[in-house]
Amino acid sequence: MQSSPVTECGPTCRIVIVEDHELMRLGVAHVVRNRSGWELCGEAGDCVRALQLIQETRPDLAIVDLRLPGGDSMELIKQIRRDVPSCSVLVLSAQEENLFAERVLRAGAQGFVSKQDPLLTLVEAIQKVLEGRIAVSARMTERLLAIRTGRPGHDRSPLETLSDREMEVFECLGRGMTVKEIGHQLQLSVKTVEYHRQNIVEKLGLSGSKELTRHATMHALGQAPPVLA
Repeated sequence: MQSSPVTECGPTCRIVIVEDHELMRLGVAHVVRNRSGWELCGEAGDCVRALQLIQETRPDLAIVDLRLPGGDSMELIKQIRRDVPSCSVLVLSAQEENLFAERVLRAGAQGFVSKQDPLLTLVEAIQKVLEGRIAVSARMTERLLAIRTGRPGHDRSPLETLSDREMEVFECLGRGMTVKEIGHQLQLSVKTVEYHRQNIVEKLGLSGSKELTRHATMHALGQAPPVLA
């Protein structure tokens, strides 16, 4: 008889799903419920409820989306790791892996899976993280190693020079949000959002706010101009 995979959480691994899109949340919940040795112990659709739920249930794993209402997903990852260190974090996101995998690992997550990946990839990533391993794609593993060792041929995108907060502001601009709306979404003052926006302009070598908005919009549509390639 085939033995069960060895995990760090005993015979039953308790999992929380943090995802604001109901269909996606239901789909991931179905995967968890139908896997032997995994138990779904809660679901949340925003940052505030997610942190409360994880503090209350103290799961072994939180599967977290990067775009969540009610706060900053990167900060949520850091808070989870700080407040409930026994809870690992796996990010499941529609965001680009080459721009966000390294960021979420720095924040304390143990893996990154794209929502475009096959279902089996998600299952394997969950199992890896529960076993105490890092879960990113083979391509991302190679990229991270190249960056760490300074190997030639792996030039970094200018977007990778942005801080986590600046990247969030950039993405919000790409979705057509105003400075006030961005402030509300990220719980920042208008002045702070404008400060980040100016930093982005300078780091990307853009002429001003109009060019920044154009570049952010093109990036959101998957049509990044040469300066961001």
